[in-house]
Amino acid sequence: MHSSAPLVVMDYVGPAVGAVVFVLVMSLVNEPARRTFNAILVAGASGAYLSGGFGPWELLYPAIASPVAYLGLRSYRFIGLAWLMHSCWDIMHHLWGNPIWPFMATSSFGCMIFDALIAVWFLAGAPSIFALEQGGHSVSCV
Repeated sequence: MHSSAPLVVMDYVGPAVGAVVFVLVMSLVNEPARRTFNAILVAGASGAYLSGGFGPWELLYPAIASPVAYLGLRSYRFIGLAWLMHSCWDIMHHLWGNPIWPFMATSSFGCMIFDALIAVWFLAGAPSIFALEQGGHSVSCV
């Protein structure tokens, strides 16, 4: 185990702001394209750490995450679960593996924050923020 880089306030704030922007942008995408796109996005994210410090063990995470992402084609809850799984992999990389961005030692920690926050939105059914603002509810395909 190597020592992790010290964290500063922006290591928390930056990813949180990024998650808010992500939710706002995704709220503009109509259904069912929003769910389909995000299932594909989380599936692709499962390969982000290949060659990331755990050797052959890096293949384990995509093998486990891919079926969950596939189930996300029909359910936002599975997309949320897949992002939570990815968040756990992020923290493992922050503590023991290589950061996702080699030039930024705390990047995996930031990804953990970002992924966990958007997971909450997906677990809530990924409602359009703009529909909620107008007092209506978007159709949630969960």
